[in-house]
Amino acid sequence: MSRIGRMPIAVPAGVTVDIAENNKVTVKGPKGTLERVLPAEMEIKMEGSEIVVTRPNDLKKMKSLHGLTRTLINNMVVGVTAGYEKKLEVNGVGYKAAKNGKKLVLSLGYSHPVEMEDPEGIEAVVEGQNVIIVKGIDKEKVGQFAAEIRDKRRPEPYKGKGIKYADETIRRKVGKTGKK
Repeated sequence: MSRIGRMPIAVPAGVTVDIAENNKVTVKGPKGTLERVLPAEMEIKMEGSEIVVTRPNDLKKMKSLHGLTRTLINNMVVGVTAGYEKKLEVNGVGYKAAKNGKKLVLSLGYSHPVEMEDPEGIEAVVEGQNVIIVKGIDKEKVGQFAAEIRDKRRPEPYKGKGIKYADETIRRKVGKTGKK
């Protein structure tokens, strides 16, 4: 049995959850509204102030969809109440990040500055010269945009230069040594 899928999702006060046909779930909260179409095989019910997800049978596919569906709904509920954020650090001599309106301008040792537009519903905030915080209500979009920023200059293993997540550890390598 899916241990995660079985757990009910508590809906906090101030959050409304609407389940339409074809399992289209709309979650409204203080931070905004999210909607998503979830697998049609799963049965999603409101029971009081909780959401319960049940599966039709014990096929392997249904078991995996069970936990996924529950987690996706939970992520939507957490998103509209608390929101999500990812922290990125820019390390390296002359590497810096700046905000210009809705554009994120990165100087990463290329011959040109790298400009990135904030996607819909996502906000990138720059703290100091080298910390970027990506905020939003959709966990998937926050993670995707943070990954796209990191891809502009991944951390390298010798000096650790590049853009890394705040909680990421870089496996360092020892450089060349001269002949004796």
